[in-house]
Amino acid sequence: MLVLSRKKNESIVINDDITIVVVEIRGDKVRLGVEAPKEVPVHRREVYDAIKRVDAPAAEGTSAEPNVE
Repeated sequence: MLVLSRKKNESIVINDDITIVVVEIRGDKVRLGVEAPKEVPVHRREVYDAIKRVDAPAAEGTSAEPNVE
């Protein structure tokens, strides 16, 4: 894991087209701004995990052939 230190209004660039900006630091919370192309999904980790939990059973269910009598 790469660990970087940033101050307010400083940024990190990923792959030329994604920018993460430190918008605000208040106590133990940091607000980040993310600029990315519309086709790049950006989620908080808990949202991403929830999406994966919902998608996993659906993906497993679609791989089986329907039972036709």
